[in-house]
Amino acid sequence: MFLGVDRVKAVRIQTLKAEFEALSMKETEGVDEFTVKVTNTVSTRRTLGDTIEESYVVKKLLRVVSYKFLKIASTLEQFGDLETMAAEEVTGRLKDHEERMKGHGESDKKKLLLTHKEWSDRKNENRGGNQEKVK
Repeated sequence: MFLGVDRVKAVRIQTLKAEFEALSMKETEGVDEFTVKVTNTVSTRRTLGDTIEESYVVKKLLRVVSYKFLKIASTLEQFGDLETMAAEEVTGRLKDHEERMKGHGESDKKKLLLTHKEWSDRKNENRGGNQEKVK
């Protein structure tokens, strides 16, 4: 019976390893949303008895961030000691960067609405122009 349990654990660990390797941050994802995925996968692997080094998790986090976090990730890689840095520290620094960026410029939703508004205005102008020609 124990042999079967060990095999199930081993298969589950392999599945989680594949999921972990496939993780990447989407452009629309926030730091919290993404790090929850990473943390859940890592903690489940550790619960099943798999050893995963903290430095490996840190490097993974920095390697797969979305485009908007590339500058801060690059800075952390260049000036931080990735071998001793905790994943929580990386997450905190990414969140700090995310908060600072919210204060600069418009939010993504405002940009999308502005784009939609511009599109609607152009569409209305084209309709108005066509109607005038018909009259």
